[in-house]
Amino acid sequence: MRFLIVSAFWLTVLFVSFGLFAPHNGTAVVALLLADFSVALALFLIPELDHPFSGLIQISSEPLRKTLEMLGQ
Repeated sequence: MRFLIVSAFWLTVLFVSFGLFAPHNGTAVVALLLADFSVALALFLIPELDHPFSGLIQISSEPLRKTLEMLGQ
């Protein structure tokens, strides 16, 4: 959790500095928004992938159960 907080703070400072020094036109704004969105999604995926059987993105536990059942025989 500390990693996410430090990463979010660092990226916030980085994108604020990009916004301060970027020219004020549509292309720069769209590029900053797309980059910000992609970084936000990457930060969202870190805790989601840490718990694969719960959350918004889930995988099925059925193949693992079948494999464990086969190994137990």
